[in-house]
Amino acid sequence: MTAKVQDNNQDEEVTRRNFIYVATGAVGAVGAIQVVWPLVDQMNPSADVLAVSSLEVDLSAIVEGQTSKFLFRGSPVFVRHRTADEIARAEKEDNDDLKDPEKDSDRVQKKQWLVMSGVCTHLGCIPLDQQGDFGGWFCPCHGSHYDISGRIRKGPAPTNLPVPKYVFLNDNTIKIG
Repeated sequence: MTAKVQDNNQDEEVTRRNFIYVATGAVGAVGAIQVVWPLVDQMNPSADVLAVSSLEVDLSAIVEGQTSKFLFRGSPVFVRHRTADEIARAEKEDNDDLKDPEKDSDRVQKKQWLVMSGVCTHLGCIPLDQQGDFGGWFCPCHGSHYDISGRIRKGPAPTNLPVPKYVFLNDNTIKIG
């Protein structure tokens, strides 16, 4: 009988000890989170940074056939008001042998408005508007040629000029970002 009583006492001590270990660990984890959270939270962007994280563009100021350049998050963004001829050419070239295949309709929300990054995907230069072999953009740094839809057609650039996130707020205004 004595041996059984001792076993029960040892089992109770083990159970209590395990509970104390778990409780101490849980309190320690909560305390660590309370210390670390302010350090992590302070890395979030401030309100003034969030305010400039988007850009509204007035499209009524851009005449047909013109490209306007805007600075967004430190990089240029091209907004082109394409002509009917440019749209037809871009759609016709959908079937061409493209280095980075992408349809024109996947790159635009409204056919007449092309919105894309103004940074060459090869080494980050700024392509020149309405130049090059395909009537779109030409990067003078290493000779990349883009078509009127911003798709890479010739040269060392590996991908098309990226299209940033944007929405039409109304017929004359877009919000980039």
